[in-house]
Amino acid sequence: MKQLFSLILAGIIGGLVTLGGARLFQTKQPVESSDRFAQQVNFNPGNTFSSSAVPSNFTEAASKAMPVVVNITATAKAKEREEEKEDDNGMNPWRYFFGDELFGDQGPREGTGSGVIYTSDGYIITNNHVVEFADELLVTLYDNRKFKAKLIGRDPKTDLAVIKIESNGLPTLQLADSDNAKVGEWVLAVGNPFNLTSTVTAGIISAKGRSINLLSNSNNNNAIESFIQTDAAVNPGNSGGALIDADGRLLGINTAIATRTGAFSGYSFAIPVNLMKRVIDDIVEFGSYNRPMLGISIADLDSDLADSLGITISQGVVVQTLVEGGSAQYAGLQPKDVITKVDGRSVNSVPQLQEIIGRSKIGETVNLTVNRKGQNRDIAVKLRAQKLDDR
Repeated sequence: MKQLFSLILAGIIGGLVTLGGARLFQTKQPVESSDRFAQQVNFNPGNTFSSSAVPSNFTEAASKAMPVVVNITATAKAKEREEEKEDDNGMNPWRYFFGDELFGDQGPREGTGSGVIYTSDGYIITNNHVVEFADELLVTLYDNRKFKAKLIGRDPKTDLAVIKIESNGLPTLQLADSDNAKVGEWVLAVGNPFNLTSTVTAGIISAKGRSINLLSNSNNNNAIESFIQTDAAVNPGNSGGALIDADGRLLGINTAIATRTGAFSGYSFAIPVNLMKRVIDDIVEFGSYNRPMLGISIADLDSDLADSLGITISQGVVVQTLVEGGSAQYAGLQPKDVITKVDGRSVNSVPQLQEIIGRSKIGETVNLTVNRKGQNRDIAVKLRAQKLDDR
């Protein structure tokens, strides 16, 4: 009898131990799994759950940008409008990119564009083509307050301008680093297309360092075109508005669209913020952009040109001619040199070189890596101001 009782007691104790262990396992197991998953999300830099890599929405970025983007109404008198038409001779590039409806031939010209508040005390960035013919500027803020603005300065070679309103405590945006922006990255365009105020559209960066021959013409040599190309919808009225990244930082100034109809057809172009800052800071301080020049005429290197030069590389910028008394001539550059790097940064195209030099300052020294007859050499170039006849 005692033996039977002992067996029953042992069975009960064993069952209780087994049941308790099972409950303990059930309690611990989900927590352990959850912790492991959390570590993957938080510490794996390549995970697909990162909000910065794949934003679930752009509400926070848009809320930062919309109060900083303004509407600009620019008006020119009828006499000035007729002078502009005569100077145009049907070759105004903005007609090609934005259509004839923005260039009416009757009466005063009045157009609208966008701008981005740069400083809390009222300096505003916009495009040169938004304000270049205007003698009256009216700025409408996000909260519907209206201010008359004055032109501080403009630069046709970069299509940038600065205007000023008398106000304080205005919102501004943090600046991104456009050098670090990647093709495929999400971006937002914020502006006032067709007078639809505070419009936000989304897309990705389609290309960088893009030249579309928009700014170069017989009266505007040496223009800097190194645009950020995106597929975010931009239309007439967006000019001068903000291109921002997914974190709500200013990445560029929207400038043009590729179209023959005047409406968005799939691609838009923005001035990168790193170039913008260099130009705008000069205009705010001096009233104009003090641009350094290498003093060379240049062309993109391709395989055919490389063969004719007897070199094996296929990317770079070829020096064609030297300007007498220019920075490059004094430094010892020669025709047929191929510029491959500036201060250690690879240079693959003319727009890229123009942007890098354009962001430098007069008197600074840049180190060019050039391929001369198949041999690489470094040449230090002290940058001089561009000549007055190049302006």
